[in-house]
Amino acid sequence: QVHLVESGGGLVQAGGSLSLSCVASGSIASVHMMGWYRQAPGKERELVATITPGGNANVIGSAKGRFTISRGDANTTLQMNGLKPEDTAVYYCQALIATMAERDRFSTYFGQGTQVTVSS
Repeated sequence: QVHLVESGGGLVQAGGSLSLSCVASGSIASVHMMGWYRQAPGKERELVATITPGGNANVIGSAKGRFTISRGDANTTLQMNGLKPEDTAVYYCQALIATMAERDRFSTYFGQGTQVTVSS
């Protein structure tokens, strides 16, 4: 069993900052790519940022220049600055993980999501 647990969401005024954290736990052999997605009401889930095991980070679209992604071996943080009302969404942590039972096979896991609400 593998679990991803996010924390750090909440309500913030426009221009403010939030830091989201995600920890992977369970029967983990290796964690490869980690990332963050978000889903706003009535919209498709979209990729926000990714980071490789070596620390190569990629922030996508409107989050570029405002959000920063970092990670450890089995955890990742999304630092969000200059938040805007359009950043309001449920944010999901995602990771490619190989378990102890299948060390050569990476599968995608998602956390349960954490709500971020930005008021204008």
